[in-house]
Amino acid sequence: MTLKINSISGPRNISTALMYSFAQRSDTQVVDEPYYGCYLNHNELEHPGRKEIIATMATDYTTVDDSLITFSEQPVLFIKNMAHHIVDLPTATLQQFMNVFLIREPYQLIASFAQVIPNPTLKDIGVKDEYELFMRLNDPNAIVIDAGELLNAPEDILRKFCQLVDIEFDKNMLNWKTGGIKEDGIWAKHWYSNVHQSTGFAKQSTSNRPLPSHCEALYEEAKPYYDTLYSKSIKQ
Repeated sequence: MTLKINSISGPRNISTALMYSFAQRSDTQVVDEPYYGCYLNHNELEHPGRKEIIATMATDYTTVDDSLITFSEQPVLFIKNMAHHIVDLPTATLQQFMNVFLIREPYQLIASFAQVIPNPTLKDIGVKDEYELFMRLNDPNAIVIDAGELLNAPEDILRKFCQLVDIEFDKNMLNWKTGGIKEDGIWAKHWYSNVHQSTGFAKQSTSNRPLPSHCEALYEEAKPYYDTLYSKSIKQ
């Protein structure tokens, strides 16, 4: 039976790096944001590449659900999802996956996101949706990974994560080649420049960028949701 790891994240949260990490495993297939087309098709949002995404992806939730739930081609399926893409999925659908919540301290998350979408909202950054999904699932097996902890000690955190999902840790998960992978979504050209230049988990020089003053209220709104999830995350 295939282990289906559902990584639930906000954007700008090293979720792509974690997907690249799992793509290095010989026993794993990765899927990049399979519900993005559905999400955009059901919302009037001007995301970069919107028309191209809708034109080239499945836009029906049931179609995507079926393809993921019935997947059996590899021992492990790693699904990279954004929380706001899947917040409306039925609990019963989500319960068929091993759910992993990837969080990031919202100060730098917002500062990074604002470089692409200048006026982000709480809905855009995903942390409230992650919190609400976590509480709704009420799953004792759900896992929380904090991006800061992962960047500080990638091997330690990944070893603990692999142990929790009952797979062997693979040292290949720590490094990858520069450039993209074939599983990248077509939106990679808008969002993935940092990870395309990386070869492993490392803090970017841009991680020290200041928070725009007009985003300070958003930070204060987001912080309590992050703090609750961080208290449950894997620690070094």
